[in-house]
Amino acid sequence: MAQTLSLNLVHIVFSTKQRMPLISEEIGPALHAYLAGTARKLDCECFRVSGVQEHVHLALRLASTRTSAKVVSEIKTASSVWMKQQGVAKFAWQSGYGLFSVGPADLGALMQYIDGQRQHHAKRSFQDEMRGFCEKYHVALDERYVWD
Repeated sequence: MAQTLSLNLVHIVFSTKQRMPLISEEIGPALHAYLAGTARKLDCECFRVSGVQEHVHLALRLASTRTSAKVVSEIKTASSVWMKQQGVAKFAWQSGYGLFSVGPADLGALMQYIDGQRQHHAKRSFQDEMRGFCEKYHVALDERYVWD
């Protein structure tokens, strides 16, 4: 086949280091736009970005020429530098992340979920959210290593 065809839709979640509440309501929208722009520079279609004070969610279509680990690494590195340039001197992302495959039929529901982060996290912690994702997607979770 001479053409590469792919549709890799993913839900990516990562937190600030030690879940420090460093993403203020004032800077959050600009950070989300920066994350989306960085993903697009990596040839990934970004459908949605949102989050709360200590973590973000992204809905992406991964480029066929990029690995998921490289995409997440580049997004986190660039946005960490950007946050420091915005005056958030101690900003850092946790070293790990969650990345879950999403079917095309579920993309709309994922975008609605990401849009509702503020309301969602009024009732549920980041840790409980991640435990739920790992259970839903059958991903083994060793809590000794995920909460840095």
